[in-house]
Amino acid sequence: MKKDIDDYLNEGIYGIKETKATERKEYLGTLRERTILALTEGEVVQQKGLKQLEEAMKSHPDACLRFSGEVTMRFFKPYKTLASSRHIPYTSVTNQGADVDIALVLHVDHAIDKPDIFLPEEKEKATEITEKPEHSLTSALKNIFKR
Repeated sequence: MKKDIDDYLNEGIYGIKETKATERKEYLGTLRERTILALTEGEVVQQKGLKQLEEAMKSHPDACLRFSGEVTMRFFKPYKTLASSRHIPYTSVTNQGADVDIALVLHVDHAIDKPDIFLPEEKEKATEITEKPEHSLTSALKNIFKR
């Protein structure tokens, strides 16, 4: 397909057309189908997912790592150290105007369509938190009525 003068002018004004632009913003410039592992901002701040990231890097030595420029870089230090030890290139991506929760993406340059790219949620901790206050209240009431 040959480009005409209008195509060149539109590219100059609006930039090169990009497929799945909203998906690329969400996954820090890459596509969901190329993503191996994605960590949210909360997970990165709490230093979660390092073991899963290392396993994914072992399985995909051709992968690349992207960090969100919206998160303070000090939180990425252990992830950068891990990437360097595995010879995985990494870069920081700033998504101006994109409101996304993803802070780290390990990806390849071809489609792999991995079904689970996020860390599994920890449900047992949430139930422990709700049970402990009830238990302590019950024991406190029992102690009051024993006297």
